[in-house]
Amino acid sequence: MSLSKEALQHIGDQALAAAAKPLETDAPTVIVPEGAKIVDLERFQLGRSRFRGTYSTHSLADFGAYVVERSAPYARGFIDQDAMSCIVLFNIGTPAEPGHADDRAVLRLKASAAFAAVQAVCGQSLAQKAMSDWIEDWNQHLTATDENGASMSIAKAIAAVRTITVKASSESDHAVGETRASRSTMDAIEASSKETLPAWLDFKVIPFEGLSEQVIRLRMSVITSGAQPVLKLRWLGEEAQREAIAQEFKSVLESKVADAAKLALGTFDAK
Repeated sequence: MSLSKEALQHIGDQALAAAAKPLETDAPTVIVPEGAKIVDLERFQLGRSRFRGTYSTHSLADFGAYVVERSAPYARGFIDQDAMSCIVLFNIGTPAEPGHADDRAVLRLKASAAFAAVQAVCGQSLAQKAMSDWIEDWNQHLTATDENGASMSIAKAIAAVRTITVKASSESDHAVGETRASRSTMDAIEASSKETLPAWLDFKVIPFEGLSEQVIRLRMSVITSGAQPVLKLRWLGEEAQREAIAQEFKSVLESKVADAAKLALGTFDAK
């Protein structure tokens, strides 16, 4: 008597079920019929087989406290200075005994409102009103200096920006000789104000929570190539100052984490 494929499968499943034994895994598992697939029984337990999860925050202080509280023997942290972020893997393990690397804490610093504002305005072409409004909105962070290095009030700086006038003049030179004649024309465009225009604006700001205050020097320029004057602010020494902020981030993070995790610069992909 021949048996059908379904019958043979059923007999095999019954034999497997009768002889089934728990597998030697950290999470309780057992082979069951229906294709003899492995089923994870963790969801049927009172608690998880091991702790795992991801803690995310923008707070440097809270991140440091969490890492210290959850410190593990082989915990490793990776600092991405470009993104101003850090990830700590508590169960990364070692090359000899690798862990799952799925118990982690992630820090992503969030720029303060003032720092975001100064980054957004740098390099932008703004009309007089837009520039004066920006200075007025952030006046508590600003000090102004004229071309001679003398301090001036923010009220005067705003008034100067609002009263810019553009004057254009032309000058022609004519020269006549026995065999030739020449002519040259020069146009001059000058921007001026009833008040003294600020040459620099110093913007005091704490760029990220937990870091120290920075003074960002902004050079003001007036562009007269269009029908209306526009103004621009340029961040002097931007790259060097950003690098200094990133280095401070690393130093403060190391002091907060202490010996709870070994930190390194770079990123890590826990595949």
